[in-house]
Amino acid sequence: MHIHHLSERNSVLNTFISEIRNIDIQKDSMRFRRNIERIGEILGYEMSKCFNFKTTSIKTPLGDCVVNELENNMVLCSILRAGVPLHNGLLNYFDTAENAFISAYRHHKHEPESFEIIVEYLACPDLEGKTLILADPMLATGQSILATFEALKPFGTPKEVHLACVIGAQDGINFIENHFDKNCHLWIAAIDKKLNNKGYIVPGLGDAGDLAFGKKLQQ
Repeated sequence: MHIHHLSERNSVLNTFISEIRNIDIQKDSMRFRRNIERIGEILGYEMSKCFNFKTTSIKTPLGDCVVNELENNMVLCSILRAGVPLHNGLLNYFDTAENAFISAYRHHKHEPESFEIIVEYLACPDLEGKTLILADPMLATGQSILATFEALKPFGTPKEVHLACVIGAQDGINFIENHFDKNCHLWIAAIDKKLNNKGYIVPGLGDAGDLAFGKKLQQ
């Protein structure tokens, strides 16, 4: 797997990461969503450098101009509900992409430390021969993004796969490296060293879905 760790080099991205982690700033849910969206835009911009472009001629009001235009046939898939702001950021840059949405959540059976990933909702176009961008803000254990990818397989085989994440744990990255093709690309803003005993990223930022959209009803 090709891993692109964007915060290794200083840029304005680090400011957005700092704000979504900061326990005081992240209380502003609108700002939290916007920062995730802006991180998605940066991930999309960096990702685009690996895509295919075609040379074409266009007309301006003053003459002809030769330009290079993106030619990848893309499908952007995000994991509900935390993935929505990240999806929006990527879609701001890949505005002609087709879109897919999938729900995946942790189901704790008996002990808080053990869980399985449940996928309940899926809407997806044909993926055959296309560029799949799978977006999930938090890459913790890696099980959610793998379960999502497995659920997408009946829709066709993508030509290439790109994973877009905001914060990930090294354990989760190690896990998906063993389950995704070596040619898959992971685009990630920040990498944290560990998970706690419940499988949450430390220091992380908390629950991205709750911070973006409010606390969910516990059942």
